[in-house]
Amino acid sequence: MKRFVLAATLAFCSLTAAAANPQVELNTSKGKIVLELYPEAAPKSVANFLQYVKSKHYDGTIFHRVINGFVVQGGGYTAEMEQKPTKQPVENEAKQALEKGLKNDRGTLAMARTANPHSATSQFYINLNDNDNLNYPSFDKWGYTVFGKVVSGMDVVDQIAKAPTKPGDQPVENIVVSSARELPAKAEKAASKASKAK
Repeated sequence: MKRFVLAATLAFCSLTAAAANPQVELNTSKGKIVLELYPEAAPKSVANFLQYVKSKHYDGTIFHRVINGFVVQGGGYTAEMEQKPTKQPVENEAKQALEKGLKNDRGTLAMARTANPHSATSQFYINLNDNDNLNYPSFDKWGYTVFGKVVSGMDVVDQIAKAPTKPGDQPVENIVVSSARELPAKAEKAASKASKAK
């Protein structure tokens, strides 16, 4: 068991050290959140999320489920609580993500789903605590796929977590994602700076 934990930790460290990992910036009514995604651990989930980002699906959506001490969830509803149309569901990758060292720990990004393990579409959540009960195999033998983490703006996430909610865990005042965009790769930024310096 210790060997597995060590191997998983080393795998996660190598994932987080990779410069090529895509990053997404969420501009919210509470501030900016930057997410780093890990395609080596959960390739289908990352590709799925980036498709929604690029199609501007998340622009104008809200964090519709906020449970302080557990998760903040968004990506599926407009400010009028109308559910947005989605693409086909993505395959559950919780097991392979865990094997790569990704767990439902505080600050990590994961796919929300229904009781069907392969039902994740556009909705995501950010863990507010270490939620080990959501890791593979979880209570349903499948778990919830972690595919990224917050690298900047966890203070914003914590502000969202403290929002007063009404029955159903929806914030009383809408917390809106005004835009979601993929940030330029670090290598591209460095090349751009070098060309400007010439």
